[in-house]
Amino acid sequence: MTRAIFYTATTLDGYLATEDDSLDWLFATPGGEGGDEGFQRFLDGIGVLVQGSSTYEWVVAHEDLVAHPEKWPAYYGERPTFVFSTRALPGVPGADVRVVAGEVRAHWEQIAQAAGTRDVWIVGGGDLAGQFADAGLLDEVRVSVAPATLGAGKPLLPRVLGSDRLRLVSVAQAGQFAELTYTVDAAAPSDG
Repeated sequence: MTRAIFYTATTLDGYLATEDDSLDWLFATPGGEGGDEGFQRFLDGIGVLVQGSSTYEWVVAHEDLVAHPEKWPAYYGERPTFVFSTRALPGVPGADVRVVAGEVRAHWEQIAQAAGTRDVWIVGGGDLAGQFADAGLLDEVRVSVAPATLGAGKPLLPRVLGSDRLRLVSVAQAGQFAELTYTVDAAAPSDG
């Protein structure tokens, strides 16, 4: 069964990005560029990526992917990428980017079908991962905690998820990062 996994990095004080959506803090942290064996094993099990528009726009701008689409596979391979947005976004030539709008549950069947026998990686942001949690679709949270603080920014997961829903299943060290993995128990989707 296809699982939805929110795999991300956060600062020690719980932020994914700066207030203006920058991830420069992550790439300034030794090991923050990813690519280690554990990450590659994770990526091998992923069939689809899901992103919010801010994450997608930052990656596209940071790597100048419209002008250099050949860089896309280095980040995401040939996997389909669903981007949740309420506005038009630039495409990356040759990449399978599908911009969708609305509730995550309305798109889950299409996302899961595109993943095939593999899992779904919720790349970011935290609010999108929270929407998956609200819909009872988030199965796992993997967080790499970086030795950095921002003081303010975009929070890791702007939702209330108590210990009745989160269960720590592993702790590891990857260079300067502490890696925490939690399973998420589904809750009844909210009516709100």
